[in-house]
Amino acid sequence: MNDLDSQRLAGQLTLRGWAPATGPAEADLVLLNTCSIRDKSEQKVYHYLGRLRSLKSERPLKIGVAGCVAQQEAGRILDRAPWVDFVMGPGTVGLLDEVLDGERRIATEFPADRRYDWLSIDRPSKVRAQVTVVEGCNKNCTYCIVPTTRGREVSRSLRSIVAETSHAVSTGRSEIELLGQTVNAWRCPESDAGFGDLLDAVAGVPGVRRVRFMTSHPAEVDDSMIAAMAGNENVSKFLHLPVQSGSSRILRRMKRLYTPERYLEIVGRIRGAMPQIRFSTDVIVGFPGETEDDFRQTLELLEEVRFGSLFAFVYSERPGTPALRLGDKVDEGVARERLNRLFAFQERIQSEVLDGYVGKTVDVLVEGPSRASELELAGRTDDNLTVNFTGGADNCVGALVPVKIIEARHHTLKGEAA
Repeated sequence: MNDLDSQRLAGQLTLRGWAPATGPAEADLVLLNTCSIRDKSEQKVYHYLGRLRSLKSERPLKIGVAGCVAQQEAGRILDRAPWVDFVMGPGTVGLLDEVLDGERRIATEFPADRRYDWLSIDRPSKVRAQVTVVEGCNKNCTYCIVPTTRGREVSRSLRSIVAETSHAVSTGRSEIELLGQTVNAWRCPESDAGFGDLLDAVAGVPGVRRVRFMTSHPAEVDDSMIAAMAGNENVSKFLHLPVQSGSSRILRRMKRLYTPERYLEIVGRIRGAMPQIRFSTDVIVGFPGETEDDFRQTLELLEEVRFGSLFAFVYSERPGTPALRLGDKVDEGVARERLNRLFAFQERIQSEVLDGYVGKTVDVLVEGPSRASELELAGRTDDNLTVNFTGGADNCVGALVPVKIIEARHHTLKGEAA
């Protein structure tokens, strides 16, 4: 979602006559779009602002901070870095004119009109279009700052999402990625249609080869969503479904609204409808009060589900979140050791999962040249695995190419066009 916000900002700047600079030293405007999901991201913002201070002392330069750190810190950014010209939160991306013109230095409200101008988005991919369907979140997990930095849930209409999808296809993009902090909480404000209806509608737009979406909350998975995923051939058989912990006690402290048993039941229902589906997940290690037994239960859940990939982090305190009142943190050294064990545990599972692709032929939506070798092309499978392969035609970007997998690597597959 931060990436798409950057595309929206870049598109608005282009419409106003700005052009990309080669770097900060040549720029007239430096706009930092920020994330505050973890403390490290916030620290990087202030570090980068310190580097920009000397540039501004040498010549005219406008500096803006956008995104979630801007929303969280607001005026504190101007106090700590008075050389910054303006800050604007994710709810005010459409107010760029006002801050560029100097009318406002702080824009961090959540206006009723979010001004989502999808026609101006500067999409870097020739194949994929990211489409916001719902902004904000109502879940209030105890560790999460998103309801503060992105506000309460606001869904776009089915009509506007389909219109944006049709436009994206008309520009050559055939993969649509639907985005929301809790994407499957989407409800059409005009018709009350649910997320399954949205998947059906977007998948039915002529020219859409693939539909992806993230991030889903387990509590919002319903039969309509599962049926739409299983019933539309062009809806990706991949689901990012954050679990965060395998311990019931920790999940209650996190206010995740499900138990491990409920999570496994949801995974079982989805796999029953789509045996070929690949799951990924998020895990937080070292949440306040986590014991070795709680951590062991998380490893047991990973073994049972066998995720194709995961993102895992040591718990990071976020200002104003209820988790700050849950007692002392787990010792940093203990948490880091658990994280390393978790990665090693998942590495074995992931290697076994990837090895299962060797010898199979899969359809790859080609995205362009491979970063691994100029002699290869790269793309992704239906279940969201990156494949680097040889033997494809130079003009096949955006095409579905059958590729025989000959090797499984660390996180990717290698193949030959069939």
